[in-house]
Formats: sequence, structure tokens, C-alpha cells
Amino acid sequence: MMIVVYISFLAPLLFFLDWNILIFLLMILIVIFSLFNVNVFFSNISYSLGIDYFSYGLVLLSFFIVSLMVLSSVMVSSSLFLSLILMLCFVLYIIFSVLNMFMLYLFFEFSLIPLIILILGWGYQPERLISVLYMFFYTLFASLPLLLIIIYFYLGFGSLFFDYYFEGSLSFLMHFFMVFAFLVKLPMFMFHFWLPKAHVQAPVFGSMILAGLFLKIGGYGLIRFMFVYEYLFFNYGYIWFSMSIWGSIIVSFICFIQGDIKCMIAYSSVVHMGMCLMGILSMSYWGLLGSYLMMIGHGVCSSAMFCMSNMIYERLLSRSFYINKGLISFMPSLGLMWFLFCCFNMGCPPSINFFSELIIMGSMMSYFYWSFLYVIFISFLSACFSIYLFSYCYHGMFNNCYSYSFINVSEYLLLLSHLLPIFYIVFIINLFFN
Repeated sequence: MMIVVYISFLAPLLFFLDWNILIFLLMILIVIFSLFNVNVFFSNISYSLGIDYFSYGLVLLSFFIVSLMVLSSVMVSSSLFLSLILMLCFVLYIIFSVLNMFMLYLFFEFSLIPLIILILGWGYQPERLISVLYMFFYTLFASLPLLLIIIYFYLGFGSLFFDYYFEGSLSFLMHFFMVFAFLVKLPMFMFHFWLPKAHVQAPVFGSMILAGLFLKIGGYGLIRFMFVYEYLFFNYGYIWFSMSIWGSIIVSFICFIQGDIKCMIAYSSVVHMGMCLMGILSMSYWGLLGSYLMMIGHGVCSSAMFCMSNMIYERLLSRSFYINKGLISFMPSLGLMWFLFCCFNMGCPPSINFFSELIIMGSMMSYFYWSFLYVIFISFLSACFSIYLFSYCYHGMFNNCYSYSFINVSEYLLLLSHLLPIFYIVFIINLFFN
């Protein structure tokens, strides 16, 4: 409750429009929250809010990405923009720490409103209207069955708390209604068509929060409901497991035919979230740990890649691969950052992405032994399209014959802030094995 009050009292700062103070106070919020004592079970319980290991990392990621959103959008700072970001920060904290299913559903739906305003208000092309409609109707259509399940739980058992024991059911329809909303939000292959459209039309801060946080809501919801109904996931998890394996392979090939940088990064998110879903559906400690680490690592890494694609777009006014060639002669100082984040995107050590892929591979083999062949293939294709992304942008002939480092200090700070956690989490990974 202390965090909720803290975020609420940041609202008067919106009238001063000083983004430096807002970032500073959000960083203080990260420090305060990181000092919370988190046990394996729910702790810091107050007013239907509780924190455990799953919530802890995702709430820290939420505060961190939101503060970097403010830093990435210094030029568009307005009272409406800052109020939307603060509202998103508040909603995401509630989603990741609430103990009540209906409250989770309520804020899960409410999170669409500020995101839609961000895309419509600061998006690039007129096609953003179509992308918002895609995102809105996909989410709404998928989450209404979840509301029916929540009503059924309340009428049948009189409780909506996640730690309550609901009697087992083996109905596939019930399982489908329960997970459909989160599979769309994740998104799983075949339910992912809204994601590239939303990413391409969203501004840089919209893409950051979409890739960094909104995709993680789907994984978090699956983990929560998996503990509520283990029998259903045990019986029917193989369906989503199989679709994720084939989907990750197919989407990896789709990445090679993209002509838009942001679209390719968005499709790579579908591949990584497919691997995350496979780890969750293995229903083992290692699978959950690998998925949890991948959600955190992917949230930071993909957010940075969208920032870098926006830096190119601001200079060259295009995100096309066919125009953005030979950038090593135009922005040589950004080349190292592009190379590092492309390497981390394909899971190179010593990043957290490497450890998460390794752990997920082990958990998948415990679920289905021959799946390691598919995972190796997916990892290889992931490496291929990450190298393709870097080499296509930074090699070749540029249309000018001079070298010019055209990046601001604040943009270097933004990228460095994304880079450090990917290394730092590796050094505290032993916390998860206690």
C-alpha cells in the first residue's frame, strides 16, 4: 500500500513538467521496493496486495522501464503524456501484486486505455487507427471468456483469491477460457497478429512498454492461474506446447522477409515469448525459473532495440532495411550498442537471456525429450535473424561519404541503463537457487 500512496503523490509533479525530478523519484521508488522482504509465498500483504518472487522482479522491471520511457521522450514531455505514464506505472504495479482474480482482470483491461491514447496521440502514420483497433478487439474478445470463469469461481466457491483451493475440473473449454486472454497477450503464435501492427505504429515509448511489460502480463497471468488449476494445465498443456514449438520456428523464418526494422524486432519478441510459454507449460521449477528470467531479460533487451531503431528513424526518417544501410559510416558510435543488444537478443553469454534459454531447454527436455532438437533449431534461427538485423543495417554502402557520430549523451545514457541490468542480474542469479 505504501507504493500505491507513493505513486499517487507523484501526480502533482505533472504540473511542473520536470522529467528529471520524475525519473529521480521513480528511481528512488525502485530502491524502496527492492528493500522489501520477499519470501517464496506472498509477503507484504495489505489491502488485497501481496508480493512474491514472480511479482518482485516484474514490478522492479515495470518501474525501471517506466522511468526509461520518460528518459526516451524528453522532447514530447507534456502533462498529458506524463500523467499517462504515471497511470501505466500504477496499473502495472497493481496487476503484478494483486491477489484477487477480479482485480487482476479489471486492471488488465484498464491498462489498454492509456496505451491506446499513447499510440493514437504520438504514433507515426495514419495506420495507427487500424493497429489500435486490432489490439483493442483482440484483447477484448479474448478476455471476456476469462470474466465468465471468474464469475463461475465466485458463484461456485465464494472466493477469488489465488491461494484458495478450487476443486479440480477436467473441462477443456474451461481451460481454454482461462488461458485464452493470456495467450493473446503473450502473444502465442496464431494469436500474435496484433503485435507487429501495434509495434510499428506505436511511438518509441509505446513500443518500450509494449515489449518490456505488456507481453509479460500474459506470462504472469498464466503462472498465477497454473497454480490455481494444475490438473487442467497438466492435461491440456501439450496443445499450447506444440503450437509454441512450431510457431517459434515459423515466425523465425518470417523475420527474414521483413523490410521494417521495428516489425522484425516485434516478430523476434513472438519467438522469445514462445520459448517462455514452453518453459511455463513444462510445469517444473526449472521451467518457471527460465521463463521468469527470460521475461525480465527480454523486457530489457527488446526495449533497448526499439530505442535504437527509433534513433535511426529520427535521423533518416525511415525504418526500412533497404534505406538504412552502411550505418557504420554514419553512426559508428552506436554500432557497439547495436552489436551487443543483437547478441543478447540471440542469447549470448554472459547475459541473462543465455541462462534463461539454457534453463528452458533443460525443462523442455524433461517434458518432451526430443524437443531439444526443436530448441536448438529455434536458437540457431534466432542467432541468424539477429546477425541479419545487425549486418543489414550496419554494413553496405551509405548514401553519404562522411562519418558523423550523431547520438546524444542522453541517448547513450538510455542505452547504458538498458545494458547494465542484463549483466548485473547474472551476478545475483544465485538468489533463485536457494
